[in-house]
Amino acid sequence: METDQNRWLEIGTIVAPKGLRGELKVLSSTDFPERFKNPGKRWLKSPQNASLEPIELISGKPVAGKNIYIVRLQGIENRNQAENLRGHKLLILDETPPKLSEEEYHVSQLIDLDVYDQNTGKMIGNVVDIFSAGHDLLEIKLITDTETEVKHKKEKKVFVPFVYEIVPVVDLEQHKIEINPPIGLLDLAH
Repeated sequence: METDQNRWLEIGTIVAPKGLRGELKVLSSTDFPERFKNPGKRWLKSPQNASLEPIELISGKPVAGKNIYIVRLQGIENRNQAENLRGHKLLILDETPPKLSEEEYHVSQLIDLDVYDQNTGKMIGNVVDIFSAGHDLLEIKLITDTETEVKHKKEKKVFVPFVYEIVPVVDLEQHKIEINPPIGLLDLAH
């Protein structure tokens, strides 16, 4: 099996069972619906470990007005089996990624990019995840700057809307993005 982590693309997270026959609700993290509609090989990633398990997608259909798909996976035939997959990620092997326009990016391209404040030039953190919620949100782990935070291993994270007005620069060659955070946004770190 392929082990290069850059080759895997997360397409969604299993959030709940649907009904009694093993169908699953998947929160999509892709802009390509065919990844849920076209049957074929997919991989499951458990929230407990990084190993990938191959599984066949039998069918999938969107839930109108939501970023959710109802899918059937081979071997998942009842609610208990479906419940056991809650929180698992669904991935594909990135052999031939769909073509993107100039202002579009694959999630895998954005994870681990360094984040700089465009106004000050100061590095403020790095991208650790991306969530879809109307607009995509970049989850940024901020650099800890006080001895107390470092001593207590306290991580501060903030969600930044991935829109041009706030994130005007994505430079994949330099492995960085630049943001113009609205006043107070970085103070919302948890």
